[in-house]
Amino acid sequence: MSSILFESHSGIARIAFNRPDKLNSFNREMALEMQDVLKQCQSDEIRCVVITGMGKAFSAGQDLAEVVDPQGPGMARILSEHYNPIILAIRDLRKPVVAAVNGVAAGAGANIALCCDIVLASRSASFIQAFSKIGLIPDSGGTFFLPRLVGHQKASALMMLGDKITSEEAERLGMIYKYFDDESFASEVDKIISTLASMPTVGLAHTKKALQWSQTHTLIEQLQNEDKLQQRAATSDDFKEGVQAFLEKRVPVFKGK
Repeated sequence: MSSILFESHSGIARIAFNRPDKLNSFNREMALEMQDVLKQCQSDEIRCVVITGMGKAFSAGQDLAEVVDPQGPGMARILSEHYNPIILAIRDLRKPVVAAVNGVAAGAGANIALCCDIVLASRSASFIQAFSKIGLIPDSGGTFFLPRLVGHQKASALMMLGDKITSEEAERLGMIYKYFDDESFASEVDKIISTLASMPTVGLAHTKKALQWSQTHTLIEQLQNEDKLQQRAATSDDFKEGVQAFLEKRVPVFKGK
């Protein structure tokens, strides 16, 4: 049975971690499968990507049995060949990626969620930077994304103390966008990803790029970047459709071109 479930319909790609008996912890097979499906998500037919977990967990992070296995890939390869390519692939996708965190998101699992463009969580979900519990540092982009989401002081404490954060607290801190009651979680996620898939995805891709550039550029550089990206967005069919629909007082029909 595949450790990653993947389906695409109506412009929405759905990815589900599928090792529920292991709380969807990652091994090499699962990591490489995840990279493969993310490559498939580059298709122009896909307008939005949602990532979730099967069973009661989003992902508990790395399967530690693989780490201590003498025949295993070893920590260096786990980072360079497993997690780093996944994080970069999510950030490089020219479309919104939504994390639908349905349960515990720990270690690398938490940081894969936090690298997504929009993070949604069920009320029973939780987030934990579990690395300090076993003498490691946060990886999978955790030291990059978390301080930018919650600030240096809070991120430092969460990483060093390994506190378990509820979805309600995560929303309050700005770590995630929203949380929903467990009973309505699936339907609320569907509403948001359906909305994203119907939007002008060319503009959303440029917005994603602009936000990434803002983290490493000065104000003057960022104004120049905005100028460049806005000119590209203004040449898109989506822009023309949006303006025309506004003038004609009708609902626009965007095609992501």
